[in-house]
Amino acid sequence: MITQSNLKRETRYGVPAADQILFNRHYVLGYSYYFRQAKWALEIIDKDRTDIERIDNFRPDYRIPEMFRADLADYLNSGFNRGHLVASANQFETQIQNSETFLLSNMTPQVPSFNKGVWKRLENAVRVLDGQKNILETYVISGPLFLFDTEVKVIDSKKDEGVTLPIPHSYFKSILTENHRGTLHIWSFIIPNKATDEDLETFQVPTSKIEKISDLFLWEGLLGTKITRDKNKIKKIWKYK
Repeated sequence: MITQSNLKRETRYGVPAADQILFNRHYVLGYSYYFRQAKWALEIIDKDRTDIERIDNFRPDYRIPEMFRADLADYLNSGFNRGHLVASANQFETQIQNSETFLLSNMTPQVPSFNKGVWKRLENAVRVLDGQKNILETYVISGPLFLFDTEVKVIDSKKDEGVTLPIPHSYFKSILTENHRGTLHIWSFIIPNKATDEDLETFQVPTSKIEKISDLFLWEGLLGTKITRDKNKIKKIWKYK
């Protein structure tokens, strides 16, 4: 049986579960009704960058039911950034490609110094990896993490309606590359949602740790391969500086 997910390049190596899966033109996203934000966003880094301008047209995603949908008002004067999961700078071939990264379904509340600091450094480092001569494709899945042994703070954006937007404790990013020989490699990170000057290596984790915390099954299309074993390992980071 052919499904829409089978036809999306991004889902070649699997797509995790979610309350609602949104098939965008250039990435796929799994949305959580409970947290009113994405559980994960899956993309292929676009190598074909052009000189189009960053669009910056933040807007609600009207495919999500209103009661579960984040709005611009949720972030207004909150002290938190609308943090991209699929980075705008990863999708720069066409205007519509860049524009769809500004849907609020692709946003999550990030501490400004985290969003503009270590998270941006990691996004840049992934683009360096993707730019290596022998890398043919780079798949990236990113999402928020909530630690249930720690208080979950919220943005009280619609107090009269009892609606809040939970603030993630941390974020994860798992990167899967395929090189010119068809060899697959995987790197994964968990970074707390706060300012830090520590090197990216500090935040490397086995992919299996992300799965245990997030209740997501990552890269499940690769069962029975070397990647299954690699999920319990930490691979040395590429040269990104």
